Amino acid sequence: MRVWSKPARVVLVVAGVGLGACVLAFLGALFLAVAPANSVSKEYRSELDAVVYPEFEQNWKLFAPDPLQRNVAVDARVRTIGPDGQVATGEWHGLSAGDWAAIRHDPAPSHLDQNLLRRAWDFYESTHGEGDGTAAAGNRGELAEQYLKRIALQRIGPGGDRVIQVQLRATATAVAPPPWSGEQVDTAPHARELPWWPVQAEDRRGLW
Repeated sequence: MRVWSKPARVVLVVAGVGLGACVLAFLGALFLAVAPANSVSKEYRSELDAVVYPEFEQNWKLFAPDPLQRNVAVDARVRTIGPDGQVATGEWHGLSAGDWAAIRHDPAPSHLDQNLLRRAWDFYESTHGEGDGTAAAGNRGELAEQYLKRIALQRIGPGGDRVIQVQLRATATAVAPPPWSGEQVDTAPHARELPWWPVQAEDRRGLW
């Protein structure tokens, strides 16, 4: 029978108490997050959201999933200006393609790789019409534009010359129904190209 030394027993007890306290705190945070609004949950809402989202998000999709009915590929390109004042337009960068490559064959893909860009584009579409997107719907529309712009700039990287404009496009392709279904769906890709957005120093702050 192994006999633990006194220091070892102290370490084990402290570790056990600490682990138990962390578990209780975590379970308490989950309880407050799903419980009806009260004074405690209102006071510490930001801290509770930091614990719960996105890994422990509570919604009905677990029980009634609504699978995506289209694939959206988002691309971006930038316009730069060199030291000699020469303006150049870069090639399209496949932002969604990079996410898909990171997810493919990964048994535990990153939540960010799966949803960050997709939700950013959904957010943009919810705040803009079907046109070229020049008119944003209030502050949320401006926020959606800034969100997409910063994602594109971060993914493309600083490069060499100074970036002065960025442009995005999204190509949506409907998922074909199964062969046994009689539903007729247009599976041709439909592209939506946004206008060029100016890039200021503030847009690049904290990206690299």
